Amino acid sequence: MMKMKVGVVGASGYAGGELLRLLAGHPECEVACITSRKFAGKSAAEVHPNLRDILKIKFEDLAPEKVASKCDFVFTATPHGASMSTIPVFVDSGIKAVDLSGDFRFKNVKTYERYYGLKHSCPEIKAVFGLPELHRKEIKKARLVANPGCYAACVILGLAPVIKEDLTEVVAVDAKSGISGAGAEPSQKTHYPLTAESVLPYSVAAHRHLPEIEQELQVLNKKINISFVPHLVPVIRGISATMHCFLRRGINGERIATLYEKFYKNEPFVRILNAGEMPRMSAVRGSNYIDIGCFEVDEERKRAIIVAALDNLVKGAAGQAVQNMNIMRGFEETAGLKHAALYP
Repeated sequence: MMKMKVGVVGASGYAGGELLRLLAGHPECEVACITSRKFAGKSAAEVHPNLRDILKIKFEDLAPEKVASKCDFVFTATPHGASMSTIPVFVDSGIKAVDLSGDFRFKNVKTYERYYGLKHSCPEIKAVFGLPELHRKEIKKARLVANPGCYAACVILGLAPVIKEDLTEVVAVDAKSGISGAGAEPSQKTHYPLTAESVLPYSVAAHRHLPEIEQELQVLNKKINISFVPHLVPVIRGISATMHCFLRRGINGERIATLYEKFYKNEPFVRILNAGEMPRMSAVRGSNYIDIGCFEVDEERKRAIIVAALDNLVKGAAGQAVQNMNIMRGFEETAGLKHAALYP
């Protein structure tokens, strides 16, 4: 049986490399085209050495029209702002696509322009927000899916059951991310001597993923108020989010855990841990799973504490994108993704 020909635009970054790793083992896909201006002519293994003898293809510097002519499906893993010039070509060509940037995540284009500081060039193009646990039916029919941000995926999935049940209207989120979340290009903030043995809060009042979190959770409860503070921690990959939910009524941790088990009962990549068990970055590293647990209640302060962890490059980026592709193309949703994490 012929495999679907897939292209990855911007395949030289961390998320692009993870897409190639996952697609190389996908039973329904053939990687037909990978693009990069900087690395055109180099093999995939020269940029991503883990792909040596696994994926034998070279980077090309191609116009989006040429990519569309070679592929049946496209992922765009380009910097914010770049997808606006390529996605319209794929949409006009009838090619289904998943965009991993922030360009098409927002229902209100003004929100995008405010938080990303860019003028949107094609606001008429609409995408489905790519979180299957909340939007599977819409994703199945979509021609364009906007992959969630890594923090957003972790926090939205970590909070959705308590928000939908109207247990809380005020939540404080303390989130921590590995350095790979900043991308492959080195910077002063991600330079090893400045990140090792340190924890750095950043974008403390207006992180780009906050309006994504609000947009999706306010569909479940319009009154929800989220405080979100991210931190950079000296690990390579992973996100851990501790969510303090100030309760509107009394409920114990066991009932909250039961609520989560019911909400995510049929979700293949959401793992609900036993009450009191803490999710670890190290238990999801390299996998498409998100672990949610803790479910402790501070009765004196009417506060429930929920913790979630995922790999920012997989369930927070490339793995989520492949999961969306599987749904869009009618493949088994877990195809190419049902592998264990790397532990320890």
